[in-house]
Amino acid sequence: MKKMSNIYESAANTLGIFNSPCLTKVELRVACKGISDRDALSKPDPCVILKMQSHGQWFEVDRTEVIRTCINPVFSKLFTVDFYFEEVQRLRFEVHDISSNHNGLKEADFLGGMECTLGQIVSQRKLSKSLLKHGNTAGKSSITVIAEELSGNDDYVELSFSARKLDDKDFFSKSDPFLEIFRVNDDATQQLVHRTEVVMNNLNPAWKTFKVSVNSLCSGDQDRRLKCIVWDWDSNGKHDFIGEFSSTFKEMRGAMEGRQVQWECINPKYKAKKKNYKNSGIVILNQCKIHKMHSFLDYIMGGCQIQFTVAIDFTASNGDPRNSCSLHYIHPYQPNEYLKALVAVGEICQDYD
Repeated sequence: MKKMSNIYESAANTLGIFNSPCLTKVELRVACKGISDRDALSKPDPCVILKMQSHGQWFEVDRTEVIRTCINPVFSKLFTVDFYFEEVQRLRFEVHDISSNHNGLKEADFLGGMECTLGQIVSQRKLSKSLLKHGNTAGKSSITVIAEELSGNDDYVELSFSARKLDDKDFFSKSDPFLEIFRVNDDATQQLVHRTEVVMNNLNPAWKTFKVSVNSLCSGDQDRRLKCIVWDWDSNGKHDFIGEFSSTFKEMRGAMEGRQVQWECINPKYKAKKKNYKNSGIVILNQCKIHKMHSFLDYIMGGCQIQFTVAIDFTASNGDPRNSCSLHYIHPYQPNEYLKALVAVGEICQDYD
């Protein structure tokens, strides 16, 4: 028994079973303030690019959406990264002005960058720093990154919104509405969850179906308040407020199985001033689908069987098995590399076969 326990210990040490890293998935939300373009007569169309350093080189990991004509953008796109407590993970956030004529970076204006470690963001939860331009000169612009650990609930929800009879905010055409959904946190702060596309010249818009994780939407709390705002998009970035309403994920689940959920879109100023005011339109949730993301443990507990098959390559390149340098050499007191691997993997798999 003692000899076998030594085999298990040797196998575990060989494959690093007892040295597994502390891995956590983290969502990063990004917002900027006071960014300016080289052209003082126009506002930039910002996009944030996330890069990570590996072997001294910077590699692009992901990028946000482009927000048109905005100096204080709050991006709805989340960056999901793996956080290793025992590693120094260097990040670089670059803000670029992406013109409407192209989405590439070759001709885009660099508006500033910020470097930090993932550990700094995670430890502070909310990190704000100045954006540095070429030459590491700091201007008045800044970037804020908020970190949130994924709770382990990987389920996501598919939502499809539309509206009817929204207020008309334009003189020569109809409103160009879009919808924003905010999660209200425990400290009463609001976190942007999703921003729909703009439907041009339409008081009865039907926005595209979108997907969002349950963790991002409500932090796993179905009764958490969600604030929803409808805006009329303007090209100068000064969007007109149409109305708002509150809901919860629990209420939105009422739109499952072909049913609809409706809310009155309310403008508080109109409601206070106008006696006959009813609403500024109706927002409709046409579809709510929950997609459960099963973990590996779900499959195992559900009865999944693992078949264990072994193949050994007796290649001549391993050398004479009578030589102690050969991988096939059978030592009288300790296991060879093949036996170490077989024991390490087989010991795990045998419980599920």
